[in-house]
Amino acid sequence: MRAANGVFSALGTTIFTVMSALATEHGAINLGQGFPDDEGPDDVRATAAKAIIDGPNQYPPMMGLPALRQAVAAANRRFYGLDIDWQKEVMVTSGATEALADCLIALLNPGDEAIIFEPAYDSYRPVIEASGAKVVPVPLSPPDWSLPFAEIEAAFTARTKLVLLNSPMNPVGKVFSRAELTRLAGLIVRHDAYAVCDEVYEHLVFSGHSHVPLMTLPGMRERTLRIGSAGKTFSLTGWKIGYVTGPAHLMEVVGKTHQFVTFTTPPALQSAVAYGLGKDDDYFASLASSLEAKRDLLSDGLREAGFDVLPADGTYFVSADFRSLGFNGTDEEFCREITVKAKVAAIPLSAFYSTPDAPSHLVRFCFCKQDAILKEASARLKAYAKGGTA
Repeated sequence: MRAANGVFSALGTTIFTVMSALATEHGAINLGQGFPDDEGPDDVRATAAKAIIDGPNQYPPMMGLPALRQAVAAANRRFYGLDIDWQKEVMVTSGATEALADCLIALLNPGDEAIIFEPAYDSYRPVIEASGAKVVPVPLSPPDWSLPFAEIEAAFTARTKLVLLNSPMNPVGKVFSRAELTRLAGLIVRHDAYAVCDEVYEHLVFSGHSHVPLMTLPGMRERTLRIGSAGKTFSLTGWKIGYVTGPAHLMEVVGKTHQFVTFTTPPALQSAVAYGLGKDDDYFASLASSLEAKRDLLSDGLREAGFDVLPADGTYFVSADFRSLGFNGTDEEFCREITVKAKVAAIPLSAFYSTPDAPSHLVRFCFCKQDAILKEASARLKAYAKGGTA
């Protein structure tokens, strides 16, 4: 029989699936899973429930409910000073992963090149390659994960169509500084490229850092697509509500892509997210502060167990170096080891790289879990470090 799409048929089972299955098999606490274990704000969920009962429950507008598009535009103005036309410059999607696919498919042609920074979220590469474009990875290095500008400049060619930036960055919790982003913006403008910005963790920023959208910087307003996620902002990952903000001339094409991917998104959930984006500043501040406390709780536990813990200034994740525990294998071998022996699952950081020189001594833990779970995981890892088993 004829072969299926070469990009997707070549993909193996993801490390996330492998580690989750291993965690289930061994009764391990799964800190590899990147989602909260609570149910999100009561008032937002109640708004969704009422909207389902009251209706309508038929197809909403393709670009999204006006109420949510207006709320996204208002949030851009409120948090970042961006003046957005909700009718022409905002679109709602069925999750941020769909938004990413829509943006990449809309912008890329066969033969184009797209620069990404590794470690990188695993959906980036296959969508770029399925569009016929070439991925040009630029690896970042621990512990500070700074943008390596000599390598970035070398990555640009006449075929560079776009730069894909994730900030705050999964999996390492990096929040890029205004100085770094301004220099990156200058390169993008100089090479007449676009920017696709995965900013789903925009409100999950800690330690006095602030999120700076690339779109706010000089020369970027007309060449940037900015992606947000209600799943991350309201701890409602199962709702799969994302949104894209961008200039009208790009959104017209992105909208046409969305039309033939999912077409639209559940209206009741859109109504609830529109309500949520209007919540007062205390909600957004408490979201960040509560997650920062969880980061600190797990980081302290990991240090007590003997790990060297890297800085994490945003997202759901913290990375740790396990070499000080005396383990001499790879990061994947270590993750399997602690899942079986310590009954705690994590994700090897090398899974987020395509380059051969990926670090093999770091693992990613997810801290957006109940405090009791994080304390128990820390205790198990500490017991493992002392005696080899939890």
